[in-house]
Amino acid sequence: MEYTTSDLQDTVKNEKLFAVAAVSQRAEALDALRGLAVLAMVLSGTIARKTLPAWMYHAQLPPPDHVFNNKLPGLTWVDLVFPFFLFAMGAAIPLALSRRIAKGWDTKKVIFSILQRGFFLASFAIFLQHIRPTTINPDEPSPQKWWLGLCGFVILFLMYVRWPQKWSAWLRRALTIAAWSAGIGFISHIKYPDGRGISFNRSDIILMVLANVAVFGSIIWLFTRSNVWLRVGFLGLLLAARLSSHDAGWIKSVWLYSPAPWLFQFDYLKYLFVVIPGTIVGDLLGRWIEYSSPQEASYARWKSWRYFSIMVLMFAINLVLLIGLQTRLVWQTGLVTVVLCLCGWVLLSKPGNVTENVFNRLYKWGFYWLVLGLLFEPYEGGIKKDSATMSYFFVTAGMAILLLIGLMVIIDVFQKKWFLQLFIDNGVNPMIGYAGFANIIWPILVLNEWEPMIIEMTSTDPFMGFLRGFGYTAILALIVVAFTRLKLFLRT
Repeated sequence: MEYTTSDLQDTVKNEKLFAVAAVSQRAEALDALRGLAVLAMVLSGTIARKTLPAWMYHAQLPPPDHVFNNKLPGLTWVDLVFPFFLFAMGAAIPLALSRRIAKGWDTKKVIFSILQRGFFLASFAIFLQHIRPTTINPDEPSPQKWWLGLCGFVILFLMYVRWPQKWSAWLRRALTIAAWSAGIGFISHIKYPDGRGISFNRSDIILMVLANVAVFGSIIWLFTRSNVWLRVGFLGLLLAARLSSHDAGWIKSVWLYSPAPWLFQFDYLKYLFVVIPGTIVGDLLGRWIEYSSPQEASYARWKSWRYFSIMVLMFAINLVLLIGLQTRLVWQTGLVTVVLCLCGWVLLSKPGNVTENVFNRLYKWGFYWLVLGLLFEPYEGGIKKDSATMSYFFVTAGMAILLLIGLMVIIDVFQKKWFLQLFIDNGVNPMIGYAGFANIIWPILVLNEWEPMIIEMTSTDPFMGFLRGFGYTAILALIVVAFTRLKLFLRT
C-alpha cells in the first residue's frame, strides 16, 4: 500500500495521466474536510440541549441530562469532529514540510519551524481560554465579561494574523510585538474567579492536544518521510506503550509523568493513532499534486458513473458505521461495512491514471484502518470517544480517508468546487471559526439582549433547537469566509 515515487513515474511513462480538467496546487478536498470538522464542532456546541435525539450529541453525553457516562459505547457524528480535524492536520504536515524542504531548508531549520508552530498553537490555547467570557466569569450576568471577550478576540486576531507580505518586515514584526504586549497586558489585568491572573494551567485542552501532536507528528514524519513502513512501525511501539500504561510498572510511571503537565502529557500522544495515518495520506496527496497533469484528460479509464458510485459509496460507508455503531448492531455493522468495502475494492480497481491511482491507494489505506478499528471494537468496552478507545482511533481514521475520497471526487473530478466552497474557505482559516462563536457571535447576542428571546423560541421544539445551532453556525461560517476572502489568516 505504500505510494512510491517510482510507482508514479511508471504511471507517467505509460501515459496513464490525470484525467481531470484542472488540478489545484492545494489539496482543496482536505481544506473542505477541515472546514467541515470546524463547522460541525460549532453546530454541535450550539444546538439545543435535552430536546434532540441522542445521536445529535456525544455518545457518552446522552440527553436529557447530558451526564457523562464513560461506560456507554457508541459513535455519533459529533464524535467525528475532533478526529477528522486531527486527521486533516496530519495530512497537511507532509504538504507543508515538503515545500520547505524543496526550498532548501535544512533539518535544523525545519525542526525550528515545527517547534515554532507548536509554540503558536500552545500560546493560542492559553490566550484563548483566558479571554473566553465563560472563563472570565462563568456566573456573573454583567456585560463586562462579554465586552472583554470581544476585545480579547480583536487582540488575539492582531497577535496571530499574517500581515501582508508587501509590508516591510520591520513593520510586520513591530505590529506583532505590539499586539503580543497588549495581549499579555490585557489578560494580566483581568480578575478570574480563582483569584489568579495569568495561569499556564488555564488553557484550551483541545488546542493543547493539537499543539502536542502537531510537533510530534511533524518530527516523526520528518525522519520517516522516505519509509512509510517505519512510520507505521512507530504506531506499533506507541500501541505497546499505551496498553502497558494501564498496568502497574515503569511504563505507567513514565506515561503519567510530565515535567510540565500544562504543556505536555504522554497521554496526548495517543491521538497520533489518527495523525500518523493522516501523514500517510498527506504523502499520497503531495505526490498526486506533483505528478498530475491537466493536459492528459483523454487517458481516463473510469467513467463518470463509476466516479459517482465511488462518491456515494464513500458517504454510505460512513453513514452505515455511524448508525450501526451507535445503535450497537456491532457485528451486523461490521458485516455490512466489509461487504460495502469489497464493492468499493471492485469500483476502485484497475486505475488508469494518476488520480485513479491515488484513489486506489487512499482506499486501501482507509479499508485497512477501518477493518483494524472494527476488530478492536469489543476491546475496552466498545468504541468510545471518552476515554478514547483503540477502535475509535482507527475507525475514525478510516472514515476520514473515505470521506476525503468522496470530497475529492466532487472537487477534483466533477469540478464542483463551488458546492463545497464554504467548507474550503473555513478550512483554510480554521482558528477564526474555532474562536468565533464564543468571542464574537455570543457576546453580540447577549449584549443586544437577543439570546434570551432566541432560546425561548427554540428550546421546546426539537427542529427549532437544531435550527438555532444551524443559524449560528451559518453566520459564523460567513464571517470566516469574509476573513478568508480578505486574506486575513491566523498563523497557528
